[in-house]
Amino acid sequence: MYFTLTGINHHSAPIEVRERAAINTEALPAALLRLRQYAPHSIILSTCNRTEIYAAGPHAADVSGACTRYLRDALQVTEGSLATYIYTASGEALFRHLCSVACGLDSMVIGEYEVLGQVRQALTAAEKAGMVNLPLRHLFEGAIRSGRRAREETGISKNALSISSIAVNKALAIITDISNAKIIIIGAGEAGRLALRIARSRGAGGLVVVSRTEQRAVGLAVQYGARPVSHDQLIAEMRDADIVITCAASPHPVLHYKQVSEAIDGRSGLPLVILDIAMPRNVEPSVQELPGVHLYNIDDLNHIAEGHRLERETEVRAVERIIGEEVAMLLKWWQSYNARPVIKSLMQRAEQIRSKQYGRSVKKLPALSGEERQAIDLLTRSIVDKILREPIMFLKSGAGKDGSEVISRLFGLDDESEP
Repeated sequence: MYFTLTGINHHSAPIEVRERAAINTEALPAALLRLRQYAPHSIILSTCNRTEIYAAGPHAADVSGACTRYLRDALQVTEGSLATYIYTASGEALFRHLCSVACGLDSMVIGEYEVLGQVRQALTAAEKAGMVNLPLRHLFEGAIRSGRRAREETGISKNALSISSIAVNKALAIITDISNAKIIIIGAGEAGRLALRIARSRGAGGLVVVSRTEQRAVGLAVQYGARPVSHDQLIAEMRDADIVITCAASPHPVLHYKQVSEAIDGRSGLPLVILDIAMPRNVEPSVQELPGVHLYNIDDLNHIAEGHRLERETEVRAVERIIGEEVAMLLKWWQSYNARPVIKSLMQRAEQIRSKQYGRSVKKLPALSGEERQAIDLLTRSIVDKILREPIMFLKSGAGKDGSEVISRLFGLDDESEP
């Protein structure tokens, strides 16, 4: 059994590619059903920074190739084009990568809280789809444990930024009069809630929240002193807005060139700043061509996140120590798990020999009582157990493939002849 990782992220692919592979919570069950046709035991982890497939199977090359084909088909690109963007990993490198993701070290904003929950959700969704076997579950549970330890034992997430907070900080740096500025937030999910909370804590005055789900918009508006509006009112609301932050969970743009053009008509050149922190993007890229419109996406905010990363180097080293410990435990378990077939064959072979010799021996002995036969049976079982104890401990200790081959040869496990 082998693990493979196939993915794209903010290090390997531009936003134009990442958004085509992005899968939101609502679309995840259907995506898993499609993936099942390629890799029956697999998990999809899709966040604003990455789309990754973790899979397990008996042949690493076959599993990795199947996951690559799935991504190629999902992105609708050629094999050659995909090779430019994807990365793959297996074994220890894969373990370490997933732990780093869960700890927030591989995020654009280092130490972010949200990604640990997304790792949990990815495991849960795949379990509901019936695509998680024991090795995959153990892998993800180990990564989740490392993420929890990182946040409990280090300060990596203390006062951590988020994409929402970076967007709000960027917006407030542009506005001269924060208390009188009008900020529209499109999206009532977790990112929208964070943006509202941070904007309000910074003293922003005119907050407007827009959502296709009216009840959620109203709930957030009441909680953070904002004004809820429907999508039908969006163009009118944008006519006097200073900042628009979009973070709606939508597979398609919610702001189009025509809409924004209509909204800015009559603003007399008053600038409109739009911060699109959604994945896939909420705003058509052509919007940036409109006069007076300044459009930023997640990648445009990366330099701010990089400064935050440099401030946390000490905590990063502490988290890396935790990851090292968790990876060591995962490797030990994995080596023991991989040794199970050899251990099973060894025990079966020993039992075949023992039972055959026991049967031959008791026939040659004088008439024995049932109690005496049972005593001899238990004695021979005990001897076999003691003989096998050291080889089994050797295999469980992480002897690897070479160790398994040695044991197989010593005990003739590949010999199909009668013992």
